[in-house]
Amino acid sequence: MRREEIISDNQILGKIKSGDITCFEYLYKRYKGKIYNFVLSLSDGDFYLAEEITQNVFLRIWEIRKDMNTTESVSSFMYTVSRNMFLNTVKRRAQEALYQASLQQEYNEADNTVEAEIEYKLLEQEINRLIEQLPPARQRIYRLSKQQHFSNKEIAEMLHISENTVESNLYKATLFMRKILSLRYDADLIIVAFLLAGIN
Repeated sequence: MRREEIISDNQILGKIKSGDITCFEYLYKRYKGKIYNFVLSLSDGDFYLAEEITQNVFLRIWEIRKDMNTTESVSSFMYTVSRNMFLNTVKRRAQEALYQASLQQEYNEADNTVEAEIEYKLLEQEINRLIEQLPPARQRIYRLSKQQHFSNKEIAEMLHISENTVESNLYKATLFMRKILSLRYDADLIIVAFLLAGIN
């Protein structure tokens, strides 16, 4: 009679536990197709995953052979190992995917931050260039207000002009710069840049 007909399932694990390679080969030939199809059904038809886990299941069985419960049904034991390995693999892949997504998000955020800093820097330079284009009196009022942080009242007293004149010049300076900048920059970016620069 063939070996498959002589050896019983109850003997398989015991022989493998004692290091019987021939019996292990028999186990592999007998169950590899069943395990493959079982994992294939769990993975919704992922052929590569089914192949990977099938191979790993038998490697794992050989690794833990000395600790196996030889009274357990071979098929139950095989399917339990396969299911656990499938779940662990799926969990590991999910964790890896989350980790990669997290890294990508951090990279994108860092990249966006660098781009934003560069854009704000360029906008700041453009604002400074436009300040230089203001009429001298208006430029002086603007610098006293936005760069040296004097109040309108203080500027008015300092330059011997009315507060309304100070306010009018600041308004015209801001309007002028916003009009020029709007041709080249996004409106939201301009507003943020003006807020950061103290322009309002």
